[in-house]
Amino acid sequence: MSQVPIGLQLYSVREECAKDLAKTLAAVAKMGYVGVEFAGYYQRSAVELRKMLDDNGLKCCGTHTGLDTLLGDALPRTAEFNQQLGNRYLIVPWVPDEKLKGAACLETARQFNEIAEKLAPLGLQTGYHNHHSEFTAVEGEVPWDTFFRNTVKSVVMQLDLGNGFAGEADLLKILQDYPGRPATVHLKPFSRKLASKGGMAEGFKPLIGEDDVPWAAVFDLCERQGGTKWYIVEYESDAYAPLEAVKRCLGALKKMGK
Repeated sequence: MSQVPIGLQLYSVREECAKDLAKTLAAVAKMGYVGVEFAGYYQRSAVELRKMLDDNGLKCCGTHTGLDTLLGDALPRTAEFNQQLGNRYLIVPWVPDEKLKGAACLETARQFNEIAEKLAPLGLQTGYHNHHSEFTAVEGEVPWDTFFRNTVKSVVMQLDLGNGFAGEADLLKILQDYPGRPATVHLKPFSRKLASKGGMAEGFKPLIGEDDVPWAAVFDLCERQGGTKWYIVEYESDAYAPLEAVKRCLGALKKMGK
């Protein structure tokens, strides 16, 4: 199994990016991250962003982009932006819950299939990133399963591990059930013990390696059958300063051999 590179979701350090994007990207690269995933572009063009990445030896391992930017006349512009950025993965970070219920979920899946078909000739892929609500059954159906059973294999299953745990999902079963789908995976820590004490937000406080995610089993499935191309760290906590937190997370992953 080849080594999967590790990127950082820049939402983790969003305030630092807003203050000085170039300096933040340089700091992230110095830590040892290989790539970054954007969740906003800080009023920069794709050409400007690409130069910042190139200057720091970083790759773009994804963008979180709204569904509306992948529809109709907006799609060609979004595709061109991502091609200039050097990004293959156009991941939708959220859709309203009602779009994942019953017949609406099937329509949403159809919509993603149509987008995937249009992106394929350009060497691009779309995908969907979970929060916790997608794992709550609706009329006996789990929206996450309904959606991915009805989308083509090129629609990326960007499984956010922390959010999945928060939704009481069986992460290992999901990875087993969808081989080849998790091209990019969000490495987000979660502790059930902390969540039980102070609510779901507290569950995201621990660092990677100090939580309840079965990391070794997750990595095994991602690398043995998942076809995972990127691990992407996302840390959402005020337990540490953001740059310090993501540095510690990367250090923990390196100790695991990643």
